[in-house]
Amino acid sequence: MNAETIRQQFQQGQIDACDIAALFAQQQLTPLAFAECCIAAAQRSQGIFISLTPERAFQEAAAATVRWQQGAPLSALDGIPVAWKDLFDIANTRTTAGSATRKQAIPAASDAALVTRLSQAGLVNIGKTNLSEFAFSGLGINPAFGTPLIIARDGSEHVPGGSSSGSARAVSEGLACFALGTDTAGSVRIPAAFSGIIGYRASRKRYEDGGVFPLATSLDTLGPLCRSVRDVRALDEILCGGVEVEDVTPYFIADTSLFDQASYAVRDQSYRALERLEAKGYRVERRPLLTFHAALSWIAEHGWPGAVEAFQLHAALLSSPDAEKMDPFIRIRLAASGQLSTTVLDDFLQQRAEWQKAMTDELAGAVLITPTVAHTAPLFPPLHDAAAFANTNSATLRLTMPGSLLDMPGVALPSGQTDDGLFTSLLFSLPAGEDDRLLMAALHAADTDFFQHTLKEMING
Repeated sequence: MNAETIRQQFQQGQIDACDIAALFAQQQLTPLAFAECCIAAAQRSQGIFISLTPERAFQEAAAATVRWQQGAPLSALDGIPVAWKDLFDIANTRTTAGSATRKQAIPAASDAALVTRLSQAGLVNIGKTNLSEFAFSGLGINPAFGTPLIIARDGSEHVPGGSSSGSARAVSEGLACFALGTDTAGSVRIPAAFSGIIGYRASRKRYEDGGVFPLATSLDTLGPLCRSVRDVRALDEILCGGVEVEDVTPYFIADTSLFDQASYAVRDQSYRALERLEAKGYRVERRPLLTFHAALSWIAEHGWPGAVEAFQLHAALLSSPDAEKMDPFIRIRLAASGQLSTTVLDDFLQQRAEWQKAMTDELAGAVLITPTVAHTAPLFPPLHDAAAFANTNSATLRLTMPGSLLDMPGVALPSGQTDDGLFTSLLFSLPAGEDDRLLMAALHAADTDFFQHTLKEMING
């Protein structure tokens, strides 16, 4: 099969990484031919990658090609291209964290732990993706390395969501089948929502985080962006050993009060999704979740605890001459974070376990459904204004922050498109540590008529 045709089918959402691995197994496509197409397309892209690693990619893809020909793959995803948010160390490359202040950073001596693990499983490392500077924005704008914009059907420019902006765009544009990102307040889920792909925020410490540039260590976690829940589970099985989970029919609590506060497109698509879930026989309760709203209120009243840690991490830089090299809006936001009392972080750490228990008790086994973001990808040009940037950033992060506060694993699933081709998304979440059950529930939801119909609409666009 023609490798470029396969890449375009992946880009259009017609196939996923597991389908491509099946073509490797059937000797209809080689990892090397596919990697060459992905690298070539990545080299043509703008603002998505900060650096590419073609020599390493071709060596890894050539080795994977031999293994599939011998019928001895290292894993079910051997030879599949993967990209990394430029917070992950990759040996002999700079980890810029999306900042001009790190353009001359010393190259990493070794791979991050997760890069090592996926390399051992045969995945092909093609490069490092763009992000909001220091991962400190939900919008994905980056003046130092370019912003990987979403172009609507009418030609208007929209932000990609952050901070894992390049990771989402790499998958959406068919440049990699997986892109690993970080999520501190929504940085995997938001860009997945805006690009119409799958984003999985894993519970903290589910995946090894050695060799990853931090933002707020009490809240940082990792997760993949990809085309299907099936792909998420295949990757997770490599990383976690394939824990057996009983396939119990999930039931859901949909916080429709949040749907009603969202934009028309998000609200309309969300209710349509609930109706399809119910028509398929799933139980869906429609009511506010008090613990979630309490978390929203606490953040609004006290501030974001991750901002305290972010300021502590970057305080020395902010007071140095290099601060002038920073994105001015990120610099302003980090400096403002220094005005927050450290008691915000202390109170959060003291109360987190109690809040998590309250969430577990209130859900009582149900899967929470909320909008991932209350609006579609915002227009880019108005965000050159500092006030517009700050207000839009806060609004974009608002619905993913509570899940981060409570360390809830979450899966963002595309739920529809506007007439201009912008995406809406639903977020499925469970209490901390219930990742395996969440992935199974997300697989059920993704298999319903609504989500299958949504994917077909997106493909036919």
